[in-house]
Amino acid sequence: MSETTPDQAPPASPPPAPATSAPGFKRRGPVDDEIERELEAALAGMDAKTLHGDAGEQRRGKQPAESRKRGRIVSVHGEDVFVDVGGRSQGVLAIAQFPEGAPAVGQEVDVTIEGYDNADGLLILSRQGAAAVAVDWSTVAEGMVVEARVTGTNKGGLAVEVNGIRGFIPVSQIDLYRVEDTQPFVNQKLRCVITEANPVEKNLVLSRRELLEREREEARERLWQELAEGQIRMGVVRNVKEFGAFLDLGGVDGLLPAGEMSWNRVEDPTTMVQIGQQLRVVVIRLDRERRKITLGLKQLLPSPWDDIESRYAPKSTVAGKVTKLMDFGAFVELEPGIEGLIHNSELSTRYVRHPKEVVQPGQQVQVAVLKVDPKERRISLSLKAAAQAAEEAEEAAAEPEAELKKKPPRKKELRGGL
Repeated sequence: MSETTPDQAPPASPPPAPATSAPGFKRRGPVDDEIERELEAALAGMDAKTLHGDAGEQRRGKQPAESRKRGRIVSVHGEDVFVDVGGRSQGVLAIAQFPEGAPAVGQEVDVTIEGYDNADGLLILSRQGAAAVAVDWSTVAEGMVVEARVTGTNKGGLAVEVNGIRGFIPVSQIDLYRVEDTQPFVNQKLRCVITEANPVEKNLVLSRRELLEREREEARERLWQELAEGQIRMGVVRNVKEFGAFLDLGGVDGLLPAGEMSWNRVEDPTTMVQIGQQLRVVVIRLDRERRKITLGLKQLLPSPWDDIESRYAPKSTVAGKVTKLMDFGAFVELEPGIEGLIHNSELSTRYVRHPKEVVQPGQQVQVAVLKVDPKERRISLSLKAAAQAAEEAEEAAAEPEAELKKKPPRKKELRGGL
């Protein structure tokens, strides 16, 4: 072991390890592994001095050479110019940094990496020699309603601009319902609510959905004041269940039961209505206390009960199909939308405890019409009366033959004279 003399300088300390991320750069949230690797590759080997330069260089307006990149323009969307700076790293420039006019795709440009936008997953770039565009963050504040112009899209939502400030609308905050394709929103102007405005981190987040929900709640209250039973309204089918469909009447949802869709029996509501379909419906019932609305569709269609008495006269015999059995009787469908009831007492001349002792669902039967009530939409039928009428008809047809059989055949011819 060697000794160190006072005149001998101490051994030099090992050089600092290269920084793995941009020194002094403050991220606004978690970055996924892939973006982290791209950022590290773009800023590899930059320590604090390399990235920011020394005080003298900053006063002279110089940028460290290592933070400068030569990139290739890959696309231009509105006010944003997207630049490939190597590998899979991509950055964005403001088109205002091209006073000579919009650049062409494929053009190479010298840029400086200023930071990283975690919301959009892009490097923030500036063009060397271009004048910085000043923005006034005092024009935006949380809770303010502003008009945002959509400049582009990414997998997370929409890139927008508000008063020259770049902002972001998450995909979940674009509309009241899930948006699958964000491309149609490009170059549109949207009214939004600012949910986050941080000038220090240059972070501006907006929500169009919050504003739409606020407006929808106001419209809902107005609509509840206007609604009344018997009104005809336009609605949009939002959901279809086995028991019916839910319609949006313009801020208020109503239920269209399967039994109110058609005068015919509806087994599957999806055969009658589809999601997104616009329907003209009538308000049947209103429950303002529980905020429930019952709608009807068949009421706006011709009713088979309108001229029922002319088609089913009392004491006439008609054909039908047994559709349902109850403890008190059997229901018979005479035609689509028209059903009658055979009470247990009208099923047979003998005592019947349950209709299944006489008939079964799906069975074709001949029934006699006892009573028709168009107002209550009820028809009373009788299987017993129809059977008795059939027996009487058979007996009436058999009587002439019986009379002929009673007369004995003539044995001798009659002779005339005294």
